[in-house]
Amino acid sequence: MGDAFALKDCALIAISTGKRAQNLRELRDRMQEIPEGCIYYHFWGGLLHPRFDDPEYQNDFAAWAYHGLNDIRLAERLGIISPTDFPNLEDLRREVIEVIEERLDESELVPWSKVDRQFYFVHSKTVVFDTTIRVDDPVELCRLIPHLSTSTIFYHFIDARRRTPDRVNDFSRWLLECGEEYAALARRIADVDPYFLPLTEVRAQLSTVFQRHLPERGSA
Repeated sequence: MGDAFALKDCALIAISTGKRAQNLRELRDRMQEIPEGCIYYHFWGGLLHPRFDDPEYQNDFAAWAYHGLNDIRLAERLGIISPTDFPNLEDLRREVIEVIEERLDESELVPWSKVDRQFYFVHSKTVVFDTTIRVDDPVELCRLIPHLSTSTIFYHFIDARRRTPDRVNDFSRWLLECGEEYAALARRIADVDPYFLPLTEVRAQLSTVFQRHLPERGSA
């Protein structure tokens, strides 16, 4: 058995970059120069700050295409992009730019937004809090999962993929350290795609995966 799992919590602090776009060409140009943190925030930040009026658009670029540019076709194309399909944020950036450029090639006129509907680029700083909770074995973690805050789920299951070289979530990594008997569980957890789900549903799915692999011990 490896070291105890240290449960942590987090918050994303939004920071303005001072960059903005009023039309689709400006969005394309800014996308080429913004820091990776902006891409991360505009794809993942909404999970910690839910947009109840835009449940169909998981990222801010798609939401702006719909509300700012009134371009439903572009919104749909941007909306189906999942950051989990890309090995890094640079590849994700290139995909967004490619979609925008395809739309520019199709359009006779460059779509513009109203002045009060401009896209403002934001990046974030992750503030991490130690919950002081330590977990000694997978069974204990199984029992705790349903009660963890959504921001704890975000930190260990989503943000971990960004801050670790092999893009593995903290739960799977720790389970592998606990022994070969937990390898299958670690793989099943890694297979959960968090992007198109609210964090409450991600937590529920993780709990279900744990219970299926540790049914008797996990519910004891």
